[in-house]
Amino acid sequence: MSLIPAALATATALGVAGVPAGLVLPQRVRGAVVGVLMAGVGMAGGAAGVAALGGSRFSAEVPWLLPLTGTHLAVDALSGLFMAVAGAVVAAVAVYGVGYAAGHGVHGLGSRGMQAVLPLFALSLVLVPTAASVSTFLLLWELMALTSLLLVLAEHRARPAVREAAVWYAVMTHLGLVLLLVGLMVYAAQAGGETFAALRSGTAGISPTVRGLVFVLTAMAFTSKAGLVPLHAWLPRAHPEAPSAVSALMSAAMVNLGVYGLVRVGFDLLGGGPAWWWLLMMAMGGLSAVYGILQAAMASDLKRLLAYSTSENMGLVVLGVGAAGLFAESGDGGPAGLALAAALLHVVNHSAFKALLFGAAGSVLRATGERNLDLLGGLRARMPATAGLFAVGALGAVALPPGNGFISEWLLLQSMIHGLAVPGVTTAIVLPLAVAVIALSAGLAAAVFVKALGVGFFARPRTEQAAAARESPPLMLAGMGLLAAGCAGLALVPGLLGDGLDRAVAAVGFTGTRPVSDGGLRVRLDEVSASLSPLWVVAALTVALSVVMTTTRWAARHRRRTRARLWDCGGGAPTPRMAYTATSFAEPLQRVFDDVLAPEQDVDVTPVRESVYLVERVRFRNRVPDRIEHRLYRPVLELLAVAGQSARRLAGGSVHAYLGYGFFGLVALLLVLVVGW
Repeated sequence: MSLIPAALATATALGVAGVPAGLVLPQRVRGAVVGVLMAGVGMAGGAAGVAALGGSRFSAEVPWLLPLTGTHLAVDALSGLFMAVAGAVVAAVAVYGVGYAAGHGVHGLGSRGMQAVLPLFALSLVLVPTAASVSTFLLLWELMALTSLLLVLAEHRARPAVREAAVWYAVMTHLGLVLLLVGLMVYAAQAGGETFAALRSGTAGISPTVRGLVFVLTAMAFTSKAGLVPLHAWLPRAHPEAPSAVSALMSAAMVNLGVYGLVRVGFDLLGGGPAWWWLLMMAMGGLSAVYGILQAAMASDLKRLLAYSTSENMGLVVLGVGAAGLFAESGDGGPAGLALAAALLHVVNHSAFKALLFGAAGSVLRATGERNLDLLGGLRARMPATAGLFAVGALGAVALPPGNGFISEWLLLQSMIHGLAVPGVTTAIVLPLAVAVIALSAGLAAAVFVKALGVGFFARPRTEQAAAARESPPLMLAGMGLLAAGCAGLALVPGLLGDGLDRAVAAVGFTGTRPVSDGGLRVRLDEVSASLSPLWVVAALTVALSVVMTTTRWAARHRRRTRARLWDCGGGAPTPRMAYTATSFAEPLQRVFDDVLAPEQDVDVTPVRESVYLVERVRFRNRVPDRIEHRLYRPVLELLAVAGQSARRLAGGSVHAYLGYGFFGLVALLLVLVVGW
């Protein structure tokens, strides 16, 4: 746990000092410089990624950067996909972040030191997919973890909750690092080399037991980074407490690298595996999709809602990855390639709409100082641009046309439905459940974002802060506008990514399949004889909506109207307290899923003094805790606390005792090495 105070001290030092006094620049200039650096990193990474998706391959070796092993870099189509996504998100957030940081003073993200960390974090997001050796991958992975931890701590002096979130994030991310380190070290030792090329060539000589151990260890590390249940506990804490620009980078780019690692190690390096590997991934993905969106439906904190939505979408992605592995193990490359292509396309779509949604949430937070939907309302009239941009992102998140999330979830459904043709009892049982999970999560997502948009942006303002809200600066709107344009392009012409997706799928061994083709206005699935033109779907919806609106207006003009006072049931004119809140909107869903969510409710009735019949005040409290965190992590934390208190007895201050501990520890280590040898 010494990492936490160290990170806290580093964050404090960066926030106070950051840059030598002689080099201090005005805050706006610093923000512009950081924005240019981040935009440069993003555009360079995005350009390299697009080139790799186009068929180019790059490799490099820097022997002097890491002692003994050197640094190995390589870019293929799979790396290119994740680099292009990370680069695009970084470039858009760079524009957004200049305006965001300007409003956060000398502390937090506006401080000199924290602005200096941002380009390093952005660089790590772009470089992780380029690693071509175990040591290089671990170095870049840890750089990403440490810089993101410092950025989560950016506002720790303003809000105590930030420190608790950072503790959870630091512990979970470094437990993942330990699993990843052990798994890859075992793999490299068994394969006889630590470069990815050596791992590929040495995999055939590794026993199935060791391969299974390597997969489980690395998969747990990667799914923890992706925020999958039950390893998600850090995500709904760290993402809401981080500055919104950082939240956008973490949720739209960083979690993707967990998926990248899973695909790279599971398919490319290990060459696939038995069915139980992929059934485990499908189980975790399906659980994350349903549990994540249920928790999002209950959340009234806007950024927490979006964080749980990230867990849901990453669950859908891993569900597709698991299905691809299951189909490949059965020898059916067509559905396998389609499922993997659908998962990768959903990574792209999720990055676009989730970065936009976190940007809009940051815009609301900047204008009102509030994240609680129950205390917002009426923002559509006061922040029309932010409201419209949030609506674009929400439309993508609900996976309905014309949102960009629709096409990738449609592809995922197609892969599951046509995968039923794969023989075997396992697929006959698992795939209908997977289809049900996708449908249920999509339906609940619609309820979640209707709540977020309706309660947060419509109705009347519920607080003075909401009533006094003003639109965000042009640079923040410009950054969100770039992301909205990306959502629109992905929604209308997703076929433009067809060839790139085909190359990314082929890069991990699914050769001879073209899951998505006929790029441009139409998406054709050659392996299952299906096609869809999102642009025509949008055109049909537009025509239908225009007909309905025209008919309704014509009927209203020709209908006799009678004016009368509205009956208010004797309650007077409606007030903001009478409107639906996020909590009341979610209450029917809470009752339906009561056994899963296990809400905590408390009613406190205060009677009038000296009366048992008259009531002075009734206070109702409703809380929906994270049940997995409560049941799984709390007992472990309590056990660790007891163990820590017991271990303090060993630290009696005696130098002789400490020397004895060291001696016996060294003897035990030597015995282990001798037995192992």
